[in-house]
Amino acid sequence: MQQILDAIQAASADPSSISSEDFAALALPDHYRAVTVHKDDAGMFEGVASRDKDPRRSLHVEDVALPELGPGEAFVAVMASAINYNTVWTSIFEPVSTFGFLERYGRLSELTKRHDLPYHVVGSDLAGVVLKTGPGVTKWKPGTEVVAHCLSVELEDSDGHDDTMMDPQQRIWGFETNFGGLAHIALVKSNQLMPKPAHLTWEEAASPGLVNCTAYRQLVSKNGGQMKQGDNVLIWGASGGLGGFATQYAVNGGANPVCVVSNDEKAAIARSMGAEMIINRAEEDYRFWKDEHTQDPREWKRFGAKIRELTGGEDIDIVFEHPGRETFGASVYVTRKGGTITTCASTSGYMHEYDNRYLWMNLKRIISSHFANYRESWEANRLVAQAKIHPTLSRTYTLDEVGQAALDVHHNKHQGKVGVLCLAPEEGLGVRNHELRAQHLDAINRFRGV
Repeated sequence: MQQILDAIQAASADPSSISSEDFAALALPDHYRAVTVHKDDAGMFEGVASRDKDPRRSLHVEDVALPELGPGEAFVAVMASAINYNTVWTSIFEPVSTFGFLERYGRLSELTKRHDLPYHVVGSDLAGVVLKTGPGVTKWKPGTEVVAHCLSVELEDSDGHDDTMMDPQQRIWGFETNFGGLAHIALVKSNQLMPKPAHLTWEEAASPGLVNCTAYRQLVSKNGGQMKQGDNVLIWGASGGLGGFATQYAVNGGANPVCVVSNDEKAAIARSMGAEMIINRAEEDYRFWKDEHTQDPREWKRFGAKIRELTGGEDIDIVFEHPGRETFGASVYVTRKGGTITTCASTSGYMHEYDNRYLWMNLKRIISSHFANYRESWEANRLVAQAKIHPTLSRTYTLDEVGQAALDVHHNKHQGKVGVLCLAPEEGLGVRNHELRAQHLDAINRFRGV
């Protein structure tokens, strides 16, 4: 791995010093360093409350065997990755153990059997360099600096050829497949690869992937909210990993974001992104649930009144939903007649409850949104590369500290995205376009230290 890292750093210092053929000739190790969960540990948290499940106990940093490289695939030297909620879910074996995903994938073909192992290499983000490609790959050459989106599809069924998210064999790489991005080497399909934004460091470039593409489809795409200029967009967790991108898309797209945050510091971040309408939940003390089983419609109404106070009497056109159970009843209530609630997650609980009278009698729509197809991911990454959308990276850990990084995300002690250095020996490396970076340095570092 040291020879690979030396080659990458030499290319960063002088691109002409090493060719694609030189990268292709690099010897690959038979084992590599990776973050894993073990199948034998799947029952380790039985009887433990979700919040008390500790990813530091279940996430292992160890050497694993390099898998076989198949057709249409690529090995990528991972310089940096990031933590997503799906890694937290994997580490605490909720809502199910991911080894069920790997077993089912392994039954699909001789090639996919590689994924069904007693360990799971996790991680759904990366920035790095292509090392080797399998048969049939023509677009991506060894030595190319890339990021990867996390959609894995087989595309052997007709269903996926209009929207790859509809493919029956659609999976999230590093969550429902093995050989993910929290490692020194990752195995990806070549149609996961996209150009690395040249003005960003490795850790900055790795951090937008999953959440940026998710936010793009959920809010902007024809498959999601189809946001237009002038729309009032309610964004829960507006300065978080997902919400931070939704806020940027709303501001850049001429919409009116109504940003829900939990403290003054997060409100300041939302304002720095250009948002003007802020609801601080800590100040307003909304309690949408009277108890574990009963919601309080009076709080929905109070929340709606606050929104109309900010918007000049208008209701919400699109809700950017991801907390789930805690907020969903309020989200349905405050949406205007004919409006849309888009949902991509349920971080506060999967069993949503809402008063259906406010949905059907007012012709509102609930749209489910899950990650993004390749085209949507490419467009989202293109906007990052053009410095129109910026990373939300707040802190970076080393690979050996990944358990603590996942615990921080699990307990919501983070802000924006949490990065992980893999092969990169330190932060700040990998920048190609220093001029573009200098123009946007404040925005790039907006979440730093928060």
